[in-house]
Amino acid sequence: MQNLQSSTVIGLFALLALITLVSLLWLSRWLGGYRPQWDKEQPFECGVPPTGDAHVQTPIRFYVVAVSFLLFDIEAAFLFAWAAAYWELGMQGVIGVIVFILILLLGLVYEWRKGGLSWSPDRTARDL
Repeated sequence: MQNLQSSTVIGLFALLALITLVSLLWLSRWLGGYRPQWDKEQPFECGVPPTGDAHVQTPIRFYVVAVSFLLFDIEAAFLFAWAAAYWELGMQGVIGVIVFILILLLGLVYEWRKGGLSWSPDRTARDL
């Protein structure tokens, strides 16, 4: 019975939050209106007059490095959590971390062999 009451309270709170969100969005749209102007449609460049197109393509290698960084950064977070629980996990935890690091090293070697870490211009997006 207690669980049902707490679920009801959480559901009512979520419904109230949703109603508040929708009503505030509707109210701001209704009161503010929409008045398009040329300068509102332009990309902002810190007060400097806009030059060129705002849609510049970024080479794929930047995305590959960014995704690789995220993967290995998350790996570091897992290792910090393992280090905090080192004494409780014992030898089984050490073996698990060694397997985890070996899998990550295999991924790093694969990325290196495919040229994901190379900055030379002879690689194209198809090669990655």
